[in-house]
Amino acid sequence: MDLTPLPDLPDRVRGVVPSERLGLVTEYAQMLATDGVVRGLLGPREVPRLWDRHILNCAWLTELISEGRTVCDIGSGAGLPGMVVALLRPDLQVTLVEPLLRRTVFLDEVVESLALDNVEVVRGRAESLHGSRLFGVVTSRAVAPLPRLLDWSMPLVDAGGELIALKGSSVADEISASTAELRRHRCGEPEVVRLGGDEDTVPTYALRVSRVDPGALPLRPGGKSRGGRSGRRPARNPRWS
Repeated sequence: MDLTPLPDLPDRVRGVVPSERLGLVTEYAQMLATDGVVRGLLGPREVPRLWDRHILNCAWLTELISEGRTVCDIGSGAGLPGMVVALLRPDLQVTLVEPLLRRTVFLDEVVESLALDNVEVVRGRAESLHGSRLFGVVTSRAVAPLPRLLDWSMPLVDAGGELIALKGSSVADEISASTAELRRHRCGEPEVVRLGGDEDTVPTYALRVSRVDPGALPLRPGGKSRGGRSGRRPARNPRWS
């Protein structure tokens, strides 16, 4: 297979990625552009826009995550956005959840090659962690429509935590179609954040949905609910009420 070379690092990426993390992020991007393409984890046509349309969008996502959080990235695939989040934010403990073996093998190799001590790779579906694990933030990118994504993600969100999902321009329609699921999971009102600058011709949005009802969380053995409120106020969005 003829591989398309990784494009030079754009200046706009340098403006988002901390200088001390650029080396690690570049190594990861190179692994995506080579092994990732050979193994079918990334299409060869995606390599020329790997920085702008993949790495950069995931880097913007880190600006929405509070310091010291535990993060679960469901349906991680080749590590977007979870691996980028872990690379840019060593203060975060990141769990990458992915059911396909060939993808988890690649993720494990990235973790070993880059000597990352804040990343855990779990082979499985999000549902396999329901009732046993809770996280401050659950992330995802192009995993599923919002109703299904809420069913997979919200049981993993701790009290005071939130779902933060990368979405496209149809996010408002997805929110409108998810009223029942938002109520069933006792969510705060969704907030939509446009990522990047207005100059982006294909905008990316982050959808934030808070967990605001500790009584809705799974019970620990012995009947005590887990976690308390973080003090974060639920986001406000007039599209959902």
